[in-house]
Amino acid sequence: MSSGFNVFRVGISFVIMCSFYMPTVDSLLELSPQKYFSTLQPGKASLAYFCQADSPRTSVFLEELNEAVRPLQDYGISVAKVNCVKEEISRYCGKEKDLMKAYLFKGNVLLREFPTDTLFDVNAIVAHVLFALLFNEVKYITNLEDLQNIENALKGKANIIFSYVRAIGIPEHRAVMEAAFVYGTAYQFVLTTEIALLESIGSEDVEYAHLYFFHCKLVLDLTQQCRRTLMEQPLTTLNIHLFIKTMKAPLLTEVAEDPQQVSTVHLQLGLPLVFIVSQQATYEADRRTAEWVAWRLLGKAGVLLLLRDSLEVNIPQHANVVFKRAEKGVPLEFLVLHDVDLIISHVEHNMHIEEIQKDEDDDMEGPDIDVQDDEVAETVFRDRKRKLPLELTVELTEETFNATVMASDSIVLFYAGWQAVSMAFLQSYIDVAVKLKGTSTMLLTRINCADWSDICTKQNVTEFPIVKMYKKGENPVSYAGMLGTKDLLKFIQLNRISYPVNITSIQAAEEYLSGELYKDLISYSSVSVLGLFSPTMTTAKEDFSEAGNYLKGYVITGIYSEEDVLLLSNKYAASLPALLLARHTEGKIESIPLANTHAEDIVQIVTDALLEMFPEITVENLPSYFRLQKPLLILFSDGSINPQYKKAILTLVKQKYLDSLTPCWLNLKNTPVGKGILQAYFDPLPPLPLLVLVNLHSGGQVFAFPSDQAIIEENLVLWLKKLEAGLENHITILPAQEWKPPLPAYDFLSMMDAATSQHSTRKIPQCMKETDVQENDKEQHEDKSAVRKEPIETLRIKHWNRSNWFKEAEKSFRHDKELCSKVN
Repeated sequence: MSSGFNVFRVGISFVIMCSFYMPTVDSLLELSPQKYFSTLQPGKASLAYFCQADSPRTSVFLEELNEAVRPLQDYGISVAKVNCVKEEISRYCGKEKDLMKAYLFKGNVLLREFPTDTLFDVNAIVAHVLFALLFNEVKYITNLEDLQNIENALKGKANIIFSYVRAIGIPEHRAVMEAAFVYGTAYQFVLTTEIALLESIGSEDVEYAHLYFFHCKLVLDLTQQCRRTLMEQPLTTLNIHLFIKTMKAPLLTEVAEDPQQVSTVHLQLGLPLVFIVSQQATYEADRRTAEWVAWRLLGKAGVLLLLRDSLEVNIPQHANVVFKRAEKGVPLEFLVLHDVDLIISHVEHNMHIEEIQKDEDDDMEGPDIDVQDDEVAETVFRDRKRKLPLELTVELTEETFNATVMASDSIVLFYAGWQAVSMAFLQSYIDVAVKLKGTSTMLLTRINCADWSDICTKQNVTEFPIVKMYKKGENPVSYAGMLGTKDLLKFIQLNRISYPVNITSIQAAEEYLSGELYKDLISYSSVSVLGLFSPTMTTAKEDFSEAGNYLKGYVITGIYSEEDVLLLSNKYAASLPALLLARHTEGKIESIPLANTHAEDIVQIVTDALLEMFPEITVENLPSYFRLQKPLLILFSDGSINPQYKKAILTLVKQKYLDSLTPCWLNLKNTPVGKGILQAYFDPLPPLPLLVLVNLHSGGQVFAFPSDQAIIEENLVLWLKKLEAGLENHITILPAQEWKPPLPAYDFLSMMDAATSQHSTRKIPQCMKETDVQENDKEQHEDKSAVRKEPIETLRIKHWNRSNWFKEAEKSFRHDKELCSKVN
């Protein structure tokens, strides 16, 4: 960090040259060119603007500059304008094109030229001036390598304040620059506008500004990464100032006095205090816990270690945590919280309620956050002020729908503005639009079915939110995956090509299997499927094509049916017809025979092939493994698992010891709900890692691998044999109970079913003649098999499993056909 700027930090002048009178800029000084250049002093900075007397183009610019006078003066920056007169010659009073620039000087030396359209408002003026003057104190970077180099150079020396803003000159950029002006000599400021860089350090909501504090000064081991703390408040000058103040405060403080009398900088900043109660016998363990809590709550609360043995004031014997709010007069809370996550949750929950009470713009008649049963609705309510860049998608109406989807390949989100799930998914949809901005040929659109129910009904939208892909000459494809950014992005990217891909040469087939043919899509589909058929296998090829059509958007499928197909089948020992599964991450290709296999079976084969042998269980993929109806052998870990454990379990998988089980592991850091699961199994919770067998599908017994034994192949085989022989005792039995909403009155689906049963006659599908359906296809781009129309009031959320696509579609079509034949 440079200290050279300190010489002129206090005495910067900000100067404008203009020749005509404007009453809105009276606060600006007026100088002639000669007078202006005579006032320039070494080490001081100024910004000059030259314009002709008869040019009206500067009025808006000068109005914004006038607004910038006061904030610039707060930083010791004076503001003036200088009249360009004909008697004096200056190269800055030249052609009109030169008058659209502002010139930044340091003394008599020109530092920077700004096109005036970049100084579009007061925020842009302040941000650009400070950014140019702080060039030694704020490093602008564009890639992760630059950030890592800066981080490595400052380990053990200084801390870093890293920020991401969407563009230079916006209010968030100004806030960062103002903070750098004050704290630039104490911390290394790093700035980026690259979304990819923000994503690479683990941020998800990349459309918003971010600020991280990198704790590099404490790092002495150069191979260790600097700990990072995210500022969760919006990027404003005040919020950044308060955040840095909390970073400067001691991480943990020991006290031995009445908590009611304790005051720290956190209370002054409006943050609560958390006291971890300790005693001499457990001091070391309590201090470690307190430090862990302090890191988790850094920037949110102050954490203190309260020494009970030295206290003159009595603390309830059962209490191990004391919570003190920032407001005066509020009594202390004495709590019993034996889990760090519970402490964090308590603090964050109470902080959130305080923020809601302080929010001046909150509606008085909002839902009760504490008793909101629908967690999705609760989340949407809390995020209701989050501004989404909706302009990245095209809003459709009944008048524009057909013209838009017929004119271009389009993605359409059908949603309802009143429904919580729709509004939650809308955020993910916009996140996808942000990631695809400027790179996708697909037009992302949306239509609110609450406003345009007729067009949604015509498009066979009987559930929402739903995403459909429209391509010219093809039937619409409905997205049936998880309602999240990652899976939807995968669906869109994989649909860039038609399925199944028609491979026409041996060389192309080899490139397809190696991943070279579509290497830009391998990150979205780690498995490629190639069907091998002789030219005469017409029925088998049709079944494979039908399966490929259903699987598009989830896995890459291709077909090879040339005269020389035997060359491939012999190379990979595949008897025609066959599937070749190329697993790109493992570099393996396996063959599966397809004799007498129908489309539904092919879908099931591919779906099962996508499952990992020893997967990390997440909320998203659990249903895929749960449907296998096998007991779960789960290794719970607080982070990445030990490679030796993974090797031991994979060895048993390959040796067929675990065929009757589903081996998997769960990372509590990635999936925190796992801790709640463990607490249902154990009391108290033993140390991790833990290997548990859960028989969810019959009996509900839970068995625990002995914690005093190493997780190696021999011990695992012996334990499994004891389980099979009934020689192991279960640690608990899970109750066979239904999962119901905590408040039955909020069971919306049951309420809708009840309402629907009272109007059963309205549930009869509107039957159409085949010619009518074909005609409607041409006009409305409808789904191929869609002939059922449900009334808008019966719209509801449905959860589909891809393995049941064929069964559900066939059953629905058969049911409608029977009803239609009876009606007709």
